[in-house]
Amino acid sequence: MSFLSRQSNYWKRIDYFHLFCWGASIATVLLFALIICEIISKAAPAIQEFGWHFLTGSEWRPNRDIYGVFPMIIGTAASSFIALFLALPLGVSVSLFLSENFLPATPRHFFRMMIEMLAATPSVVYGLWGIFTVVPLVHHYGNMIARHSHSLPFLKGPAYGNSLLTASLVLSLMILPTIASLSRSALEAVPQSLREGAYALGATRWETILHVRIPYAAPGIIAAAILALGRAMGETMAVAMLIGNSQCFTLSLFSPSNTLSALLANQFAEADGLQISALMYVALILVILTLGTNFLGEIIRRHMQKITAEGH
Repeated sequence: MSFLSRQSNYWKRIDYFHLFCWGASIATVLLFALIICEIISKAAPAIQEFGWHFLTGSEWRPNRDIYGVFPMIIGTAASSFIALFLALPLGVSVSLFLSENFLPATPRHFFRMMIEMLAATPSVVYGLWGIFTVVPLVHHYGNMIARHSHSLPFLKGPAYGNSLLTASLVLSLMILPTIASLSRSALEAVPQSLREGAYALGATRWETILHVRIPYAAPGIIAAAILALGRAMGETMAVAMLIGNSQCFTLSLFSPSNTLSALLANQFAEADGLQISALMYVALILVILTLGTNFLGEIIRRHMQKITAEGH
């Protein structure tokens, strides 16, 4: 076979590969669009019946066809952001510990493997662990804290074991591997020349970490935080087992609450009539919240990338 023939076959294979990639991309977008259309079509009766009042209502009474998801929206946002607030500093610290070679290679690989195992653990296992370990601790120490903080509505007692704080603590552990793994990849992508330049200018190791590595890796760390927040918002099983599944709005972290995903998991199997449409409306809200979070995170990440590029 001549050289020209081989080159022609090579470019044909490249064209077929490009077509396959385009087809896979278009199929993914179409599949997502079909899912959204199906959710909207099933939610249409509830949208027509309740409109925007569905978002601001605080009662969920299927026996009277009264539906409002404001407490669940607050519970979803509160549990997710509390989990992110707890997990982000710890996850970035773990990623720094693993990427800065504080340990020899073998222990470092062991810790990486353990983090990956946390990411692969099923959520129901986290839920069972939370029931037998976190729930008693929150109940015991929460009542102690509530007795000494009467003036703070966020720490008002009595402290229930199954509560917003319990679900948030377990969620923080569940999203920790995502933050740690992606942040480590971002930190390891920092060019060696930047670190060597900082050392040459007299910077210490921690000055290099704080003023060179973390600012350069900030877009990747932000992306990790947004992905972790999206997982926390969509987490279902562990949250449904631990949050208490209360439809009442409360400011206290020690009181039972609920989330949109837990509401779907607990009620969809027995739903009938207008309740099914209301639950599909809940699913649509959850999709919008997740997409909005990812979209906002992408805007922030690109802005940080631009700032980082201009700074260097």
